[in-house]
Amino acid sequence: MTATRLIHTVGVRALEWLWAHRDGFRLEPDVDPDVGFLERFKPIGELALICKVLLREGVAGSRQAELARRLIDHTWRETLDGGRMLVRGQRTEPISPIPFEVYLPYKELGYSQPEVERHTVLNHRLESWTSYEVTPTRRLGLSAFQRRFGLTPRPLEADLIDSTWLARTPEPWTVTGRIAYGFTHTVFHLTDWGERPEGLPPRLADYLATWLPVWIDDWLSLERWDLLGELLVVDACLPRPTFDERAWETFAAVQQPDGAMPAAREMPVGDPDEIFDIVYHPTLVAAFASVMATSRALTELAHTAT
Repeated sequence: MTATRLIHTVGVRALEWLWAHRDGFRLEPDVDPDVGFLERFKPIGELALICKVLLREGVAGSRQAELARRLIDHTWRETLDGGRMLVRGQRTEPISPIPFEVYLPYKELGYSQPEVERHTVLNHRLESWTSYEVTPTRRLGLSAFQRRFGLTPRPLEADLIDSTWLARTPEPWTVTGRIAYGFTHTVFHLTDWGERPEGLPPRLADYLATWLPVWIDDWLSLERWDLLGELLVVDACLPRPTFDERAWETFAAVQQPDGAMPAAREMPVGDPDEIFDIVYHPTLVAAFASVMATSRALTELAHTAT
């Protein structure tokens, strides 16, 4: 098995970079709503979700856990202005699910913005919210988020699984980047971002166990580090993870000295804000993959010892 220390170090370095570049998780409140005011919420929601996973798994060192808590607190208090920017976003696009998606991990970590919650309960009753056009995978995620919020999912998650790419187990050689991202996020939603591996139906786990090593090898050879990181998370969600040694060693070697992870091939150069927008997601994914693989590796070790 690849050394757990190597896997863990990837996550430590990624959190260091995210903290050092925390001001990159910025909003643009003066942008024309038609341009996409809510688009800048996406990185913040992803950061909150990954930090929640890190704190949940309990395998982070004290420094890593401290940075995760500080990132959550900084983005809530400074970037989101105590949640008031989420309220503004909801008023800008009343039936958009984005403010709700961003808010949920903060709520689960103890933060509160009553107006967002009231709007969520109201939207949950509207056919417009249920009919909001999104991909099947995202619809599955929205239903999972409703359940975690304490609402009855509309539609039910069980009624949505078969509409996803993964549930249809398409021919493995047709799995291009867009389809692969659909696969990874279907796994994330079915397992509550790795918290419930048993949420992955056995037939889908078997399909992934067969083809995931091939896809990992493919994206490794293509140097698509962002997608490779997500596939490494999926591996950690399987009943029998492989901890692909070559993939992890290459993934760790590509990570920059400051902790940044390029999205593909080499690090971009140019304007710092543009670089942040390209690099923040693969760096978040590196932290996610690290904490999930570390947690599973330690669990496997414990089972072996007993």
